[in-house]
Amino acid sequence: MKAADVRQHVTTPLTGPAYPPMVPRFTDREYLNVVYRTDPDALRAVVPEPLRIDEPLVRFEVMKMGDVSGYGPYTEAGQAIPVAFEGERGEYLHTMHLDNFPATASGREVSAYPKVIGSPALYVDSGALVGTLDHGSLRVASATMGYKHHELDRAEAEAQITVPTFMLKTIPGYDGLPRVQELVRTRITDVTVKGAWTGPARLQLFQHALAPLADLPVLEVVSASHILTDLTLSGVEPVHDYLKGAAS
Repeated sequence: MKAADVRQHVTTPLTGPAYPPMVPRFTDREYLNVVYRTDPDALRAVVPEPLRIDEPLVRFEVMKMGDVSGYGPYTEAGQAIPVAFEGERGEYLHTMHLDNFPATASGREVSAYPKVIGSPALYVDSGALVGTLDHGSLRVASATMGYKHHELDRAEAEAQITVPTFMLKTIPGYDGLPRVQELVRTRITDVTVKGAWTGPARLQLFQHALAPLADLPVLEVVSASHILTDLTLSGVEPVHDYLKGAAS
């Protein structure tokens, strides 16, 4: 293979890439969001500067992807933390667990999503919307919400999921030290909210050494939402270079 041909590839293996070279469109993406209050000291221990924390809140999310161009259906769960950066409010993505390897690899390599393999699920059971996350055979998180108890204003629902998102991009060099270490920002675009609801909710997190979601303990459930939408993820832009110690 000629060098010019190699440069046309975005990932390996060259003859069977780990993910497609495309910007995916999400159709029928279904969210279960549970916002809860947690220990502020625990938050400060995991949110990187120069991001700032106002209220000690965390959003636990389970997302069932009905159809994703290039990847097909899959499910994802994780934690997002409300933060501020230079006066702009958004969310810091703390951890994400997926049951789809191509989406995991592309999220980490092309962007900066903190994705690892896991076993999340989202389903309805006896009048409750249920979101779970397992690591291997062990339960890590279990969330429940009353199924479609109250309509949620669609503009409010869109505002919940379209705030700027901040992530940490770290790529090691061959010497084991960081070669790239940046804070980046992205956001959701081209959103169509098809339905949105709220209701009573509960959330349990279980201790696990390799999936430490419970390190941000649930002290109080603040709100919950169930949202069905179509959307696109825009590209990322660097906003802070840790290796230079200054804004990009």
